[in-house]
Amino acid sequence: MKAYDSHNWFRALAIHKSDTFRVLWPAVIFVGLFTAGAGWLETNYFHISKTSYVNNLTVMHSLLGFAISMLLVFRTNSAYDRWWEGRKLWGQLVNVSRNTAIKIAAMLPPDDSKIRTFYARLIGEFAAELRRHLLLEKTRMEMDSEPHPEIPDFDQSKHVPAQVALLMQQRAVRAHREGLLTGDQLIILDKELVQYMEICGACERIKNTPIPYSYSSFIKKFIVVYVFTLPFGVAFSLGYLAIPVVMFIFYVMASLELIAEEIEDPFGDDPNDLPMKRLATVIGQNAEEILR
Repeated sequence: MKAYDSHNWFRALAIHKSDTFRVLWPAVIFVGLFTAGAGWLETNYFHISKTSYVNNLTVMHSLLGFAISMLLVFRTNSAYDRWWEGRKLWGQLVNVSRNTAIKIAAMLPPDDSKIRTFYARLIGEFAAELRRHLLLEKTRMEMDSEPHPEIPDFDQSKHVPAQVALLMQQRAVRAHREGLLTGDQLIILDKELVQYMEICGACERIKNTPIPYSYSSFIKKFIVVYVFTLPFGVAFSLGYLAIPVVMFIFYVMASLELIAEEIEDPFGDDPNDLPMKRLATVIGQNAEEILR
């Protein structure tokens, strides 16, 4: 995730690595050429004058423009909700990890360095393994109805974050049996330990349940139809100015869709995805500081 100064307009206006223009510029050029060709055909080949045909197209595009803007707003908000929910889950993981370390440090004898070292390592290891688990392509495909033989080691029985959480639970129960933890302390500690897998499950829900395909596909088709029929309605009223206007309209609409596609899956390596690696490092460092 890129940290930036929201007050620095000059830096924001520059073309950066995650700018959608880097991806869309070939399509934007193609739309401009199509607009020029459509305007030339209308005026020089088909000899269509500014009649009710053009007026009807203008009215149609005005109505469709409002509809597609509402769809894009809903699409962007839905994608951002997924991104923000992922950030809240990782923030919760930071808090749970710190609380677990604090309670273990308070409950165990100060000279019991063995168990403290065990939990200091596993608390950080859970965050690191959860990050690796969410980055895997097979995690994204877990809920897909289609088989994916091209993905190696598609073995759902091996869940590394669950194995790390199991080790933490087993060590707490063993400490209770050895008399290092009372029953009440075990119950208090268990409330923290169960949250690890709850956070993992919530992250998996975001990862392997994308926006419904029919909805995403419909918006893309709507944008393409709208943009490629727009030149026939604005060529007479705008002339050659229609070329940059249509190119800009396409760039804005397609950019919103690209941004929504990127942030709807916040668990990745894209510039706008969550900084899971940095968060996992912070969790490990905090656990080390508290327990050692």
